[in-house]
Amino acid sequence: MKTVFVRELKPEEIVTAVFLVSTREVRQKRTGEPYLSLVLSDRTGEIDSKMWDNVAEIMETFDRDDFVKVKGLMQLYNNRPQFTIHKLRRVEDNEIDPRDFFPASQHDPEVMWAELRGIVSGIGNGHIRSLLNAFLDDPDIAARYRVAPAAKTIHHAFRSGLLEHVLSLLRLAKLVGGHYAALGVDLDLLTAGIVLHDIGKIYELSYDRGFGYSPEGQLLGHIAIAIRMIADKLRAFPDFPVTLRNLLEHMVLSHHGQLEFGSPKIPIFPEALLLHYLDDMDSKMECMRVQIDRDPQAEGYFSAYSPTLGRVALRKNRYLESSPEVVVPETAVPLHTEQKFIPAEILNNDHSSHHSDFDSPASNSSNSMYSGRSPVPAPPNYKPASAANSIFGAKLQQALHDERK
Repeated sequence: MKTVFVRELKPEEIVTAVFLVSTREVRQKRTGEPYLSLVLSDRTGEIDSKMWDNVAEIMETFDRDDFVKVKGLMQLYNNRPQFTIHKLRRVEDNEIDPRDFFPASQHDPEVMWAELRGIVSGIGNGHIRSLLNAFLDDPDIAARYRVAPAAKTIHHAFRSGLLEHVLSLLRLAKLVGGHYAALGVDLDLLTAGIVLHDIGKIYELSYDRGFGYSPEGQLLGHIAIAIRMIADKLRAFPDFPVTLRNLLEHMVLSHHGQLEFGSPKIPIFPEALLLHYLDDMDSKMECMRVQIDRDPQAEGYFSAYSPTLGRVALRKNRYLESSPEVVVPETAVPLHTEQKFIPAEILNNDHSSHHSDFDSPASNSSNSMYSGRSPVPAPPNYKPASAANSIFGAKLQQALHDERK
């Protein structure tokens, strides 16, 4: 029985626990000696981990997707957790409970599957209903659809995440489709696009243990796989209208919205456009949820920078529960003193910094009384932050530090 989970790790506390190795890299220090850069995970999350010493003795004893028992110390660097491993050994599968290690939807997949089948059975268009039932009646597709994640890492990246994501879109479609009834939005067509838009992910991704890409996924991607799946199923429906088939395939081909985002086409009719925006909104809201929940040990109101969202996320509840901000009185800056402004990137220089292997703990600028506010007048004796405390200076120091390893 697993006793310590990732979310329970506390700074400066030595723990012994079992984790799944999600990623594994052997790197070199400046001295030429190897060190291990790992991402360890369980169902509650993942943590960046490093092993610096005695690496040569153990680095060939385990691999990615293995379970390992580790003893180590969790610390915060740049307000991000990093686990330093002191001891490590591989653990056999029969020593663990798989439910402790693989993130999964909080909703029962069988209940979600029954809801999806109910929605499809209520479709009025007989052609669409028959086609979707042909997919959902397929034993292999049904088994995979129940457990597949919606993505490897970006959104709904957990078991049954695809099913949860699709049901979320179907509920949104029922609300939004009615709102745009004047545009003649066909809810049956929109429903079909939602059910099929990501169906290729059941073969694109591998999810027996850790999440990754199958050879088919690497070669084709989920959009091409979905188009092929639709063609295979339509062979059993010779009377299926060609125009309807074209609309369905266009929705799958265009659901990423832009050519640069991987869509071979951009959406050019209302249902296709709605599918894209609903899909984009639902995935981004899930990203926001994950970003806010990640690294609960980190201090401050703001999460680390999210490349996916292109921003930090505000931990709203923590912010609202905090004591009121200290407001600098206007008299703090004499009227005869020339006012200088502190750039926001200096005030919040930790928001977009990236974690370095040897970074020292950063001061928590996100908790300063200026955090999250517009640039404010600097005191008369204000001196700009040194290069080491700027975004670009931090990145330069990180690059030079990595080079010295």
